[in-house]
Amino acid sequence: MIKTATKDLSAGMVTAEPVYSKTGQLLFPANTVLTSQQITYLEFYGVESITVIPEKDINDDSLDNDSSAPEAEQETYAQKVKKSRKFHEFKVDYDKKTTMLKDCYKQVIDKKEPLDPDALLNQVSSLYSNHLTSLSVFDMLHNMRQIDDTTYAHCINVAIISRMLGEWVDITGEDLEALTLAGLLHDIGKCLIDPKILTKPEPLTEEEYRYVKEHPNLGLKILTDSNSPVDKRIRSAVLMHHERCDGSGYPAGRKGDTISDFAKIVAIADVYDAMTSNRCYRKGICPFEVIATFERKGFDRYETKYLLPFLHHIIDTYIGNSVLLNDGSSGKIIMINRQFLSRPVVSTAAVTYLDLSTHPELYIQAII
Repeated sequence: MIKTATKDLSAGMVTAEPVYSKTGQLLFPANTVLTSQQITYLEFYGVESITVIPEKDINDDSLDNDSSAPEAEQETYAQKVKKSRKFHEFKVDYDKKTTMLKDCYKQVIDKKEPLDPDALLNQVSSLYSNHLTSLSVFDMLHNMRQIDDTTYAHCINVAIISRMLGEWVDITGEDLEALTLAGLLHDIGKCLIDPKILTKPEPLTEEEYRYVKEHPNLGLKILTDSNSPVDKRIRSAVLMHHERCDGSGYPAGRKGDTISDFAKIVAIADVYDAMTSNRCYRKGICPFEVIATFERKGFDRYETKYLLPFLHHIIDTYIGNSVLLNDGSSGKIIMINRQFLSRPVVSTAAVTYLDLSTHPELYIQAII
C-alpha cells in the first residue's frame, strides 16, 4: 500500500482501504477505482491523504468500478476540455509565456533591460488571439487552475480577463491593447515583496499586511524608474487596482471618479482571478461563490457599468459545466437565472430541471 496525498491522486488509482471523512462518514470502500469527480469529493471533504494499491498489485476482479454510481458518470465537460488538442496547445503556450513574463520582470527590476510595452504585449497576444471567442479562452483558464497559480500566471490571467471585459464594454483598438498591458503589469510591484511573505501559509501579521499593501506604490516606482514609454492609464491601473469605489481600498482610499477606468476594470479581473485561484493558504473558491459575493457586496465597491457586464458574460462561460452541489449530488448547468446569477438551473440524476434560485438550502460547491 502507498499513502498518497489527495492533491497527488489521479484518475485510475485504486483505494487500498475504506476512505472516511473526518466525521467518520464512509466516502468510498476499499478497491474503488477513483475518478476525477471522486478525487474532487475527497478534497472538499478535507481528506488530506489516502492509501492506494500499487499498480503492479491491482487485481481487476476485486475492483469496485460500479458504472451506476454518480461519480462514474460520463466524462465531464472539464475532462473533455483537458483532453482536447486546443487545451494542450494553450497550456504549452501559457507555460512559455509565464516563464517569459518572469524573466521580463526580472530584467526590468534589475535594470538590465528597459521595459518594452509593445514587445511584451506581442509576446502574450497568442494566448487570446489564437482562441477566437471569450468562451474558449475562459474554458482554457478555468481548467488551468490546478496547474500554475504563481504571481506571473495571475498577471497573465488578469490581462486576459481585463481584455475580455474591455471587449464586453466596447473598448477597442489601442485602448484595448493598453488595458491588456495594464492587467499584465498590475502586480509587478509584488516582485519587490519578500517571497516568504507572499507564500506564507498562515495569516499575515498587521505589519506584514501593511508591507504587502505597498506593492501598488512599488509597481509604479518600477515603471517610473524603467524610463519606458508606459501609457499613463497603465500606470494608474498599477497604482489604483486595489482602490474601491466606496473608499475602502488602498493605498490612498480613493473613491468613485477619482479612480481611473482602467484601474476599475483591472480591479474586477484581479479579484475574480485571485479568489478562484489556489493559494498557499487556501484552495481556490468556487466561481459561483465568488459571483455570489460580487452580487451581495460588489456594487458599492466596484464600478457598476463594468461589474454588471462582467458578471453577465462570465456566468455564460459556465453553461454546460459539471458541478458538485453541497448535498453531495452532481449535475450540469443548463440555464442561467438572470436575476440570480450565482444560482443557475442544474440538471442532476434525480431532477431534470433543478432551479437553485428556488432552493436556498442548495448551492454549487465546486466546478468538476
